[in-house]
Amino acid sequence: MADISKIENVTVVGAGVMGYGIAQVALMAGYNVTLVDVKEDILNESLTRIEGGLRKAQLKGKLGEGISIANIMARCKKSVDLPSAVKESDFVFEAVVEQLDVKKQICNSVMENSPSHCIFASNTSSFRITDIAKDSNKPENVIGMHFFLPVALQCCVEVMNGEKTNNEALDIGVEIGKRLPCLKGKRLSVRIEKESPGFIANRLLFPPIIYLSWIFDLAFERGIPWEQIDADAEARKLIPMGPCELTDYLGIDTTYNALKSYEKMISPDFSPGRVLTNLVKKGHLGRKTGRGFYDWKTGKPKINLDKKAGILNPEMTMSIMLNEGCRLLEENIVSGYKIIDDVMLAGTSMPGPFGPGKRNYEKWSNMLKDFVEISGKKYLEPCELMKSGVFINMRK
Repeated sequence: MADISKIENVTVVGAGVMGYGIAQVALMAGYNVTLVDVKEDILNESLTRIEGGLRKAQLKGKLGEGISIANIMARCKKSVDLPSAVKESDFVFEAVVEQLDVKKQICNSVMENSPSHCIFASNTSSFRITDIAKDSNKPENVIGMHFFLPVALQCCVEVMNGEKTNNEALDIGVEIGKRLPCLKGKRLSVRIEKESPGFIANRLLFPPIIYLSWIFDLAFERGIPWEQIDADAEARKLIPMGPCELTDYLGIDTTYNALKSYEKMISPDFSPGRVLTNLVKKGHLGRKTGRGFYDWKTGKPKINLDKKAGILNPEMTMSIMLNEGCRLLEENIVSGYKIIDDVMLAGTSMPGPFGPGKRNYEKWSNMLKDFVEISGKKYLEPCELMKSGVFINMRK
């Protein structure tokens, strides 16, 4: 077990939804936190949101006896000057836009201006840690730490190394993850020693977007309202919100950029469809801009789920996730499927694919074959491990 007792000063770069969520739980864990972004107004809004999150935690009795919000916020600073903000940092979380050049630039700046022992943890959704650390002067201290939204409620963090990451940095990341509180219970801090773009969860979550993006384009062509697509998904109660609302919530640009990354690294089939591309071009990025698939200007949209489109099959998303989970097993990213299901439940509040997959893998394999035939998306061809059902004996 790594000794993290000397880690006191934490910096979070990026004050968006993910960044201020990480800052909040780091403050709750007792760290001194500096929140960094490019604009003061973004920082001020995020500090207000952190205080609001702490009030909710206080109401749930999660702040501890005798600990006030004022005392916690006294340990929080803000800065628009990254080099000076990390001068005394022991640990830096990066939670900025999902663009490789931006993440590399921030990583390089942090490593150049921070103490030699400082660890840099990227919250990337899709990039290789090796690529982010490539031009850094301390690649051995660069790790990936992927959180889930909202950070204070979703009890999982995935911790992964790059090619040059040393074991101590990875160990420290895992232990830091365990220390960060979750309002719903103990945080699951998962160690991933073989690099995988997207960690575990996003490796499962992004391939279904190939299917969903195809559905979005089909709905647009047929003039089907977005809420009817969400009604299709929520009819099975497999996910907490429909794909249109969820994409708005996460940020359409985040999904788009991750798909572009996967398109380059994994398969051309990840190329974003026409609907997602047009929304990004228009700047309609979802909740954070007030408009995406839905109008968020007055708060959470009221979505009528009474009428279904009848074109989205929620089982398809589960079949694709099972296929990708089997690929993780084939690639030796994980040694058994239990950790995949654990990550999905703790990180997304959705069940993993292996429980139902054990009963339905033959049917789902045929569904994937049929979809590949009509869509041409060959990446979704069922892998041998899924088709054979051999994964059933790989629980661990």
